[in-house]
Parts: sequence; structure tokens; C-alpha cells
Amino acid sequence: MAEEITNPTTRNYKFRELKVYASTEWLADNKKKYRQVFDRYETTYIYAELSFHNKLFDVKDWEVDVELRCYAMKKNSKLLCSLPFRRKVSKYDHLMFIREGWGNKTEGAFWKKGTYFWEAWIEGEKVATKYFYVEEAGREALPGENPYLEVQSLKLYEGPYDDVIEDERLYYETFSSEETRYIYVEIVLQNLFREKSWHCELFTKFYNDARELKGQVVRLQRIDKRDDLIRITAGWGSNVKGSWRRDRYTAELVFMDKLLAVIPFEVAEDFEEGTSGVLLPNRQSSILFAPDESLNKTFEEVMSNLTNLIGLEAIKKQVKDHARYIQFLQLRKERGFEEKERINVHSVFIGNPGTGKTTVAQMMGLLYKKMGLLSKGHVHEVDRVDLVGEYIGQTAPKVKEAIEKARGGVLFIDEAYALARSNDDSKDFGREVIEILVKEMSGESGKDFAVIVAGYPKEMKHFLDSNPGLKSRFKLYFEFPDYLPQELSQIAEVAADNKGVKLHPAAKGKIDELIISAFRTRDRSFGNARFVYDLIEKSKINLGLRVMSAEDPKALPAEELAWVEYDDVAKIEVKPRIQLPNIPVDEPLLRESLDELQRLVGMDNVKEQINELVRLVRFYRETNRDVLNSFFLHTVFIGNPGTGKTTVARILTKIYKALGVLERGHMIETDRQGLVAGHVGQTAIKTAERIDEAMGGVLFIDEAYALSISRGGSDFGDEAIQTLLKRMEDHRGRFFVFVAGYPDNMEAFLKANPGLNSRFDKILKFEDYNPKELHRIALQMLSEESVVPSPEAEEHLRSYLTFLYDYRDKYFGNARTVRNVVNEAIKNHNLRLAALSPEVRANTPPNLLTFEDVEPFKLDKSSFVFNKKSIGFKRGEG
Repeated sequence: MAEEITNPTTRNYKFRELKVYASTEWLADNKKKYRQVFDRYETTYIYAELSFHNKLFDVKDWEVDVELRCYAMKKNSKLLCSLPFRRKVSKYDHLMFIREGWGNKTEGAFWKKGTYFWEAWIEGEKVATKYFYVEEAGREALPGENPYLEVQSLKLYEGPYDDVIEDERLYYETFSSEETRYIYVEIVLQNLFREKSWHCELFTKFYNDARELKGQVVRLQRIDKRDDLIRITAGWGSNVKGSWRRDRYTAELVFMDKLLAVIPFEVAEDFEEGTSGVLLPNRQSSILFAPDESLNKTFEEVMSNLTNLIGLEAIKKQVKDHARYIQFLQLRKERGFEEKERINVHSVFIGNPGTGKTTVAQMMGLLYKKMGLLSKGHVHEVDRVDLVGEYIGQTAPKVKEAIEKARGGVLFIDEAYALARSNDDSKDFGREVIEILVKEMSGESGKDFAVIVAGYPKEMKHFLDSNPGLKSRFKLYFEFPDYLPQELSQIAEVAADNKGVKLHPAAKGKIDELIISAFRTRDRSFGNARFVYDLIEKSKINLGLRVMSAEDPKALPAEELAWVEYDDVAKIEVKPRIQLPNIPVDEPLLRESLDELQRLVGMDNVKEQINELVRLVRFYRETNRDVLNSFFLHTVFIGNPGTGKTTVARILTKIYKALGVLERGHMIETDRQGLVAGHVGQTAIKTAERIDEAMGGVLFIDEAYALSISRGGSDFGDEAIQTLLKRMEDHRGRFFVFVAGYPDNMEAFLKANPGLNSRFDKILKFEDYNPKELHRIALQMLSEESVVPSPEAEEHLRSYLTFLYDYRDKYFGNARTVRNVVNEAIKNHNLRLAALSPEVRANTPPNLLTFEDVEPFKLDKSSFVFNKKSIGFKRGEG
């Protein structure tokens, strides 16, 4: 529904509606095919339809100024188009429609995956906003293919306006004309696109036998990438019985302008229980979907399934002991014992991805159902995005909606630690989620649902400590270890069976080899079972490509379509090698960059190392050898302040660009503040944003050691380092990282994480400038200001810089100190000239720096306390 902006000022119009569509096809009653979700590869133009009531209807003609603006929702809303125009409003039109669109006539050329919105402005005032979403399933769909979802079940039931809970639903094929209120469609869809979250807009249309539209319900909801099944209900009718006439009807599901399924039903004299057959567009006859039998398993069957899980021995024993203890408490209750506390069913799952947390949560939900603690036993999975609102007042409804969806089952909160920001962050709505959960988990409202929170060990401790009442709500802690290689090997066999393929012994051996290699190099992002399932999926894809490349695939025996061979596995690239961009060497830019480096004062060792690197990279390029997989080219810059680290980093970036190693050759400069956020989860996002900006260039992190300095429980510098390391490996060669800092601090930084030191091939050490070099730098700076020192002034300046060098400490600013001295001298020079009369000034050289201008620079240590800011000495030293 469009958001309307109201204003009491008298106008000639009254806003009616703002809608969005993509098809220019006309429908009855001057309508279009209105939608809010579009597929990128099928979309050319997206239109806005603004409608308003004409208050001067049948009175007079008038003109109106209208503007339609389209924005892309990014970090800041980006204006895509502004369409202003002036339209005549006829006195004969009681309704005025204005339709305009934006895009490109080629499908998929303009619109990309993302969130957008149209704004409507009338007479300079915004009257409405309408959001829409462009989705992309990774590729263009084939004719008749739906890459997003598949119908799993359609059932019909009767109920009041506020729906019927699942346990109380009775499913019918025929409904009573006298007793029926609303007829609901229970829809279960399988999420086929699990790579990213996306928006599903489902139209449920009810038709009578004459194909007249009786009603339509639109459901728009965000589908999380972890959602396997999508459950939606849509009903039409009235709370007044008798609104349905005797007739034959159909309920039809439409998604992205395509028919998904049709379920027929009848309204007659009496109800008839049953499930109608469903018609699918690609089938000649109706099919009857099998009901989900998982919830009908006995307690013993659930326990047996738990026992049959691969690995997780400690977890299985803990779950079984927990179940037996609950049975013991129930037995006591039957014998008349009273328990002061309710049986606690809330749990904390600690472990890395793919270690079976969701699977065990589903089994615990079923166990609790069979033991009478929960009424349904299903699992509703959510994360921070599903619970936290963007504005004040949005969070509480979202949390309560999630709890109601989980009512009777398990509310599974993955990465729950993302709800707990640092304790001093009062603006985060994640804390509101925690407070609501604590309240809902206790008292009467906490009945008939279990909460399971999951995440990494360290972060989950911070999460549980974030609220005094939170830890007391959880009595059960389950630690899920990484699967061992032999267990992952067994999981591979199960995965192959699930995907309908068989592994030749050689192929199985190669799978095991990949598993062991990944296990040895794993970090906490290791995917465990997910990694193994991905291997089997890629093997199956390679099998398919091999089969389809045969001369006549249809003539092959059926068994050849199922057997995965060694080559199918060997072709899998667990970590694909990055190819060097085929960009020729830019000789003029290379000469310019090297000349710029050579003109820098001092740093001979740094210049030599860079020149060696240039010669080596050029040699690799000329001999067609792989540069990116031979060198990391990530570089550490070590040196005191003012030694030229940032300047050399910029020159080195230009050199890499000239050599064709970097695609863009730009440098993004940042520091701890630009990478670290105030709460868990957001630092990774903030760091990833900086890395994305640096893609094709260099990410320069100044004072990088600050990331490894612990600042208490709310410090997330380590999270930034972990994110950086993973992206440096995953996107090897697509960007380089330069880190800079003081010698002692940088040594501690590189030792702070085992992966840091191995990622940096090159260490450039910048020594302090000697007195001769400081003097040259001073002369260069004076020359840039068109100032020439007299021999006396130059000699005094040389002596003063030598004096500063001799008494320097670790805070000595090198070139920065020289800059301060030169600026002070030029200021004295200008003050001296300003004090002269115009006549005398006319006969005085304006660009000559005299001894008088530099005389205030005393070769006396007592002056350090007064010149602390300009020359960089600490108070009290010397």
C-alpha cells in the first residue's frame, strides 16, 4: 500500500493511489497488471500510476503540475529519474490517471537487483511513496521455468476473518453455502533460490465457474535465504455466513505474472472434508500433494532419527538425557509432586556453520511436541533482520509476529549475538528485541514455544551477558564441534544419495582428499556439512556437463546419468585461481610513477625494493606467468611519522596500475574508525564496504595496529581483521591491502593473528631522515613556496634541523616536523615584510628568507616545552 502524505491545505484534488506495473497491456476498467516485485531479466520499463479525485469535476477545466521521481534504495537514496510535467484536468473526468515509466527497452539492461521506490509530487508537495523490488535468481529463466519457488502443497479450509491456527484447521473439497465465512488457501512453497534473500509477491485469485473474479489477496513478504519452505495463507469471503453462492470455483496462484497452480473447489449444501487435486501449468492432470508426515512421527521414531545422525555424539547424548529428564519430571507430576519451576525448553546452540544446529533444533521441536510440551513442534527460523525494525515502534510488532509464527514450536534465532551491540549503544533496537524476548519467555505468554539461540562461542557469551535476565532464561547449552574428516566423508555419501547420484571409488577418494585439505586449513567460517553438500552439488553439475557433451546423451544407459567419476570431482575449484587482467603495461604512467618515486628524498632501501618488485612483475607479465598466484602484493609500511609511508603507498598504487596488475588503480585510505563499528556483526559489514570500495585498487589502512589493541568487551577490531583476512583470500588479486604504522606497534599487529603475517609478501621499512635529508626536504618545501633562503638563513636552518635530529625521540615527526619548521619560518618572513612601510617593502626582496626569519629557532633544549606541537617533542624531555 502506498504511503500517503496529508496536508490540510485546500486543493483541487484528493490523492487516491500510487501503483507500480511493468506491462503496458490494458485490462478491464482502465487497469494495469499492478505488481511490486519484478524479475530483472524480464523487465524493460517500470511505470508509476498516480491517480487522484478531481474536486472540480463538472465545474471547470484546470491544469496541474505533477512530478514522478524514482529512487534506488542504497546507503543514501539515489535519484534515478525525475519526470516533471504539466497536465490538463478536464471537468468531465472525476478521476485523473497519470502514468510514466523509466528503464530501457532491452530486458535486463537497466534494472538491477535491489529495492526502489516511486515518489509522486503534486503542485510541489509529495503526496505518496510506493516501494517495489527487482529480484535476480542469478540467470535468465528458461521458458516455463520458475527459478524462485515450487508449489509443495495447496489445501482449503474455512474460518473467520482472523484466520485459524494450523492445528485447528479442517480441510475441505466442498464448502457449505449457508455456513461458510472465509475460504482460505493454505500455501506451502519450496524456496528454490537459496543464495540470497528475496521478496515474494503472491497473488491469490478466486474465480467462479463463469470466470468472474470474486476476490483477490496479495501477499508480499521477504524470503530469507535459509528458508526452505514458504508458508502463506490467503482467504476471501465475509464474516457474515452465506456470502458464497452455490457454484464451482477455483483459487489460482500467480507469481511474477505467471500462473503457479490452480485448486478447484465447490460450494454446495454441506461441507465435505478432503484435499482437492491441484492443477499445475506444466501437467496434463491434477496432482494430490502428499501431506508432511514429519510431525506425525512417534517419540521413538524421532529418537531413532536423532541416533542415526552422523557424528554429534556428545550432542545426541545430551539431547537424550534432556528428554529422559523431562520424562522423569512428567512422571513426578503424575504421582502428585509439584515443581516450583516450569520445565525449561529454551536452549543455546554454540558452534560454527553447518554443524547440524538447525537439524537438531527441528528434532527437539518434534521431541517437545511428542512429550506434550509444545502443540505443533515446527521450527520458525529468524535472524536480526527479521526482528529489528528500522524506526522507533517497528521492532516490537516484528518480534511479536515472529513469536506468534513460532507459537506451538521453536523460535530459532541464528546469529543471535547480532542483537547485542555494545552496552553504551542506546540507539540500537536489538536491545529492544532482547528485552521483549526476556519478557515473553517468562510468565503466561512464554508457554507453548521454545527459543533456541545460535552463534559463535565468544559472541554468544557477549550476547548472554548483554541483559541480566537473558542468561537466566536459558538452562540448556549445546556445543556443536566441527565435524571430523571421517564424519564429513560419511555426510558426503548421504548427500550423494539425497541428490540421486553415486560416487565411483576414485571420485569418493578425491572427495575425501578435498575434505581433508579444507579441514586442515579451516577457520571458524568453515562450512562443515554445507561445504560437503556443495562439493556433491558441484560434482553433479560436472557430471551433467560431461553427459550433455556426449554425441547422443539420450542414447546413454540410465546408470551413466547417476555415476560421478573422478574427473567430475577433480574439476571442482574449491578456491578458484584468479586470472590476471589482460591489461597492457602503461609505459608513460610507469615512467612517471618511477620518476616520482625517485624524486623523493632519501629512502634508498625502499626505492630499491620497489624497483626490484617492478622488474620482477614485469618479467612475469612478459613471460605470461601468473603474477597474482605467485605474489600476494599486500604490503606492510613500517616507519615513524612523516617518513613518507602514505606518499609511497600512493606511488606504488600508480605503479601497479601502470603494470596492469590493478584494474582501476585507485587507493582507498582508512583507519580503525573506518572499519570498526560499535557492535557485533556490523563491523564485518563496515569493513566489507571499505573493501568493496577498494576492489580493483588498494585499501590503505593507516595505524593498522589499532585494530589489534584490545579495548575491552566491546572491541571488535578482531572482527575487522577476520573479515579482512577472508576477503584477502577469497578475492586474491582483485585488490591489495597496504597497512602502515610505527615499527613496534606493527610488529605486535602482525603477531596478533596467525594469518596476518603470511598474507603480506612485502615489508617496506622507512628509516628516519638524516640531517642532510631533512635539509633537502626543507629546501624543497621552500622552493614550492617560491622562497629562497639566504646563506646565513640556510646554514642556521641546517644547524637547527641537525639539532632536532640529534635530540629526537619516537615522537619525532621527520618530514612533518620539517613542514612545521618551514611554515613557521615563512610566517616569520611574512610578518617581517608586513611590518615594513610600503616604501621600504618596495625595495626589499619579497621571496628572500633572511637570518632574522629563522633566528627564533634556538639550538636550546629548553625550547622543546614551548614548541611541542610544531617540532614533536614531549613535555619534560631533555
